[in-house]
Amino acid sequence: MGKIGLITWREYITRVRKKSFLIMTILAPLLIALFYGIIIFLAVNDSIGQETDKILVYDESHLVEGKLFSDDRLEFSYTTDWEHRSNDSLSESVYSGRIYIPDTFGLYNTRGVVYESENSLSVETKERINNRIEKAVEDQKMVQLGVSESAMDSLKTHVSLKALTLSEEGEAKSSSTELNTVIGMGASFVIYFFIFLYGVQVMKGVIEEKTNRIVEVIVSSVKPFELMMGKVFGLAMVGLTQILIWIIFSGILMSVISFAVFGSQVGDIADAAQVGSLSAEQMAQFGMNDMIGNIISGFMSLNIPFIMTSFIVYFLGGYLMYSALFAAVGAAVDAETDTQQFMLPITLPLVFSIALSTSVVLRDPNGTLSFWLSIIPLTSPIVMMVRAPFLNLETQWWEVLLSVGLLIGSFCFTIWMAGKIYRTGILMYGKKATYKELFKWLFYKG
Repeated sequence: MGKIGLITWREYITRVRKKSFLIMTILAPLLIALFYGIIIFLAVNDSIGQETDKILVYDESHLVEGKLFSDDRLEFSYTTDWEHRSNDSLSESVYSGRIYIPDTFGLYNTRGVVYESENSLSVETKERINNRIEKAVEDQKMVQLGVSESAMDSLKTHVSLKALTLSEEGEAKSSSTELNTVIGMGASFVIYFFIFLYGVQVMKGVIEEKTNRIVEVIVSSVKPFELMMGKVFGLAMVGLTQILIWIIFSGILMSVISFAVFGSQVGDIADAAQVGSLSAEQMAQFGMNDMIGNIISGFMSLNIPFIMTSFIVYFLGGYLMYSALFAAVGAAVDAETDTQQFMLPITLPLVFSIALSTSVVLRDPNGTLSFWLSIIPLTSPIVMMVRAPFLNLETQWWEVLLSVGLLIGSFCFTIWMAGKIYRTGILMYGKKATYKELFKWLFYKG
């Protein structure tokens, strides 16, 4: 085993033996599964924690009086005594707010509606109230046009769009946009998080060894470049080990939770569907389970080997490239407080890529901007992972090869550049480095 291998193994084994590493490696999947279970439970039981808002309505127009739909979220009551409302304190009444509809309110003039409350109105509640009033007005318009209630109900339509992807031979495969989005964003966030977490650890480790003068003893036996590479590779192995453990155990726990929550519902609704006795509530559940079925079929059609391979390649490529830069920053300064001026140019591409991934890339994964962001090495580790579940390898394989090739080339260049800075800066004390100094170090010989 060479010197780089020995340093890599030392960095790896000393960190995975720490209690903090073992605790977080075991605890994190449990926390992820716990949060997942809470989210699923609250999604299925969305009425938990919700209080019914009781709203008093005075309708001078008499257009929507008695026609606003009440449920477990909003309950409407009506009054004709609006003038004395100031004598009633909402804080002492059962009502959370009051709605005033003027006499000028009509089918084609819906302005002037006022909502009064002692607390600020939430966006969701405001939207719900607007929707109830709009629905009541629309119903009145339909009545005016002579359309019956049964005819109005027959107009309500639910469409469940099933996405299919076509191969060059015309073979159709099921695809789930929601699942692709979750997998792509989840993988990119993991890479983003670990690049920052372990990249900063590399930088702090270099600063600590430099401050304690330990590095002076170490470089008497190994070259500075070998020391830097050993640290970078060692922490890369630590991060990859932790991620793989998290993925395996989190996946198992989340699968158990999903089956426990949805497994019995799917069976009950399937039995009810066979005898043709689906109630409205069961139909709503059937819609949910139909969506779950689409997600499961979409998962089965995913190219899992490609996604996993891409994750490992882009995780390692992105981490090694950025960690080399973090190591160079650590070698160039004497204290952690001096790193800020060098950290900003390094972290900006990462923040930029994760911000655009949640907006531009998700809106159009195969658009021109998404393509270029997945090709540029500084942003490709994040953006390409968002695009990976959406890619059709039969026609877009060259994009992946180009992206990986440029990432590897940039990694090699970054390692060379960081090694030059590291070699000079690791033994330099008492002088604050500038960008001009760093540029000079790149061309030092010896």
